[in-house]
Amino acid sequence: MSKDFTFGIKSIRFDEDYQPSDNTRITTNFANLARGQSRQENLRNTLRMIDNRFNNLAHWDNPTGDRYSVELEIVSVEMNIDAAGGDVFPLIEILKTNIIDKQTNERIDGIAGNNFSSYVRDYDFSVLLPEHNHDKSTFSIPDNFGDLHGKLFKHFVNSSVYKDRFGKPPVICISASSSKTYHRTENHHPILGVEYQQSELSSTDQYFEKMGMQVRFFMPPNSVAPLAFYFLGDLLGDYTNLELIGTISTMETFQRIYRPEIYNANSAAGKLYQPSLKNKDYSLTQIVYDRVERSELAVKQGKFTEEHFIKPYRRVLEQWANNYAL
Repeated sequence: MSKDFTFGIKSIRFDEDYQPSDNTRITTNFANLARGQSRQENLRNTLRMIDNRFNNLAHWDNPTGDRYSVELEIVSVEMNIDAAGGDVFPLIEILKTNIIDKQTNERIDGIAGNNFSSYVRDYDFSVLLPEHNHDKSTFSIPDNFGDLHGKLFKHFVNSSVYKDRFGKPPVICISASSSKTYHRTENHHPILGVEYQQSELSSTDQYFEKMGMQVRFFMPPNSVAPLAFYFLGDLLGDYTNLELIGTISTMETFQRIYRPEIYNANSAAGKLYQPSLKNKDYSLTQIVYDRVERSELAVKQGKFTEEHFIKPYRRVLEQWANNYAL
């Protein structure tokens, strides 16, 4: 009989005093911003960009454009593999937004998810996929690619640990794929903006589909490129305007830092749009970010997962996955 897995949650505030821990799972993006001589200035500027973008989108009853601020929590999820032996593995990391209304002194729950960091995903994309395609003339995806990761994610989201902590399902917001072409539709949402559609699913879309998540692409007002929103229920119906603005302002800011060629471009996406990291017509933010280090860490984290999770617990994980059902 297959065993079950349980989860634990730890969180740390992402603010100008945030310092990555040396001995716990850290989201590469956040850690990257929080290192070096510019660390505090990086963090302060990032948070200011988020607040400014939030107030730009939440402009009603906000004449001075400073009514709201956003607080961010980095939420780390550990999976208990063996309760008796105390074995735990740092499964995923997400962001939780909280919105401060300075006019009413109210603290409003934002959306959980936003950024998404996963050791098992690092393993799948940075170790398993390259090994599968080694010495092959045509690229292909292994059978059952993403199945284990998807089941672990769904198990967490459906757990009492998640539901006790978060009131609504997660929304993950990331960059649109540079390998796909998007066309603008006539659908327009007052907060999410104009909707774009793509001709076919990307490998990332298929991976998130294994996690039970659909994708829609929207370019918010005053943005220059569509963002990919992965969700479980009804993206337009399940969340309030302020909740959606919290996610947009946070994740668009990070994308402007990480992918300025796309999200800080000097011209906006047209009716037909293909994102490109080779675009030369863009502006840099005043924030130092090492994109090369980020890609190198994905490989290191993938190999760590293989050594400490996939190989030692392969039989347990396979048995659990084969018996897993919602």
